[in-house]
Amino acid sequence: MDTNNVVRFLLTFFLGWIGSLIINHTSLKPAGFKSRTLAYIFLTMITFGIYGLVASICNLVFDPSKARNIGYVKE
Repeated sequence: MDTNNVVRFLLTFFLGWIGSLIINHTSLKPAGFKSRTLAYIFLTMITFGIYGLVASICNLVFDPSKARNIGYVKE
């Protein structure tokens, strides 16, 4: 398992959308992708935290061969 995936999971899970802001502005952001930080903010609020949990889990199985992953889109 990739260490960056684990770090992204922990940041997103424990810090919520603040973690996605940190990811978007550090080397933890996957190369060629941009984080959809606003999506984290609004969907986490609307779903009472469930989306944040789902996005955190999806960070563990991030697949760079896909055009989209939950929370990320290719630039």
